[in-house]
Amino acid sequence: MNLLKKILVKILIAESKLIVKKYKPFIVAVTGSVGKTSTKDAIYSVLKDQSRYVRKSEKSMNSEIGLPLTIIGVPNAWKSIGGWLNNVNEGLSLIFKKRDYPDCLILEIGADHPGDISSVAKWLKPDVSVITKVSKTPVHVEFFSSPEQVFEEKASLAEAVRDGGSLVLFADDDNVIGIKDRVSARNVNVISYGTKASMVNGSNLMIEYGMNGETKYPIGIKFDIEMKGSKSSIVMNGVIGNTYQYPILAAAAVGLAKGMSIEKIVKNLGSYSAPRGRMNLLAGRDGSTIIDDTYNSSPDATVSALRSLKTIESSGVKIAILGDMMELGKFSADEHKGIGREVVTVANILITVGQRSRATADEAIRSGMDSRKVFSYDSAADLVSRGLPVVGSGDIILVKGSQSVRMERVVKALLRDGSSAEKTLVRQEKEWLDKA
Repeated sequence: MNLLKKILVKILIAESKLIVKKYKPFIVAVTGSVGKTSTKDAIYSVLKDQSRYVRKSEKSMNSEIGLPLTIIGVPNAWKSIGGWLNNVNEGLSLIFKKRDYPDCLILEIGADHPGDISSVAKWLKPDVSVITKVSKTPVHVEFFSSPEQVFEEKASLAEAVRDGGSLVLFADDDNVIGIKDRVSARNVNVISYGTKASMVNGSNLMIEYGMNGETKYPIGIKFDIEMKGSKSSIVMNGVIGNTYQYPILAAAAVGLAKGMSIEKIVKNLGSYSAPRGRMNLLAGRDGSTIIDDTYNSSPDATVSALRSLKTIESSGVKIAILGDMMELGKFSADEHKGIGREVVTVANILITVGQRSRATADEAIRSGMDSRKVFSYDSAADLVSRGLPVVGSGDIILVKGSQSVRMERVVKALLRDGSSAEKTLVRQEKEWLDKA
């Protein structure tokens, strides 16, 4: 099966190269360690009416096989041989026939192994490359010799920008903004975004609240965006945290690269719909509020989520339910311990899921958290069946973990209306639900 997969990937990539060469779409490519999918979706909202036909990567299709599937415009066929043959035939049809094709592609590009981005960058030649935050200990580091090698892989997308194109960089990360020096000798327009001094700047982030009787609960965020001397406010309901401020700023930077006004950018962002499982605010049982951050996890993203939890005003208790962070290789133990030290200043109750996260629980207790308020379970199913916390009005529950830990199962059990799971939670497709 591995051999067949390798052959299939080579065929799909070869088709993608020919399709890009034939149709010459305007290409926006997004990479980084944090916020790629949210950024890609926000960029789509900004650009979707700026071209005749815009296509974006669906969900988080950013792998060696997900990228060509997006370029060809076909779904993941999973285990269906017939489905994969149909996908290959669709690629051939685009190559040998004149077909309607997007004039703008917004592509999310990930790096699981050395060469994943650099090999694609050689032929993709984006019109705009966007590099979000690159974590010091990023997810997927286990297949790289060091975090520095991961950074170099991400940075290769910047060097691939075509002449006359634009490079959008996250200004709050000194290493990322330093990538601008790599294109200084070329005809590349560099646009910075962030909350530090940047061309597209965000400020005054605040949490918006609602009231249920005398209970205050978070309903979203509001912040200001400024570029080219103009300022406007952005309101986002149903989400929390600066992890949403950054994708919006990145999308605005891409809009700036396309010559759009701040008024038009803000108007288009009104249609932005936050992706599932990424700091979504959901109604929990018995008047509680859930922060659903279950799509995936990494050290930086978990720290950011915990700090967002800390800033929320609450009349109840704060509960952190944290699953294993996967693909950290030799850094795993230390990073899980680091989360344990962080959570002590944030949550009243800590619940961990998975063997790796037991180090988080142990470190939290060592750092002063009451052992009677720390609980560990082997799996999400174990927690759901044996140990869901008692919650009440005003309680705030953060649920986070890597994809394979399936923490969305915990969120589903905590929802006020469990029947809404299909519309609100990640991994509700049959292929996922059928997995153990």
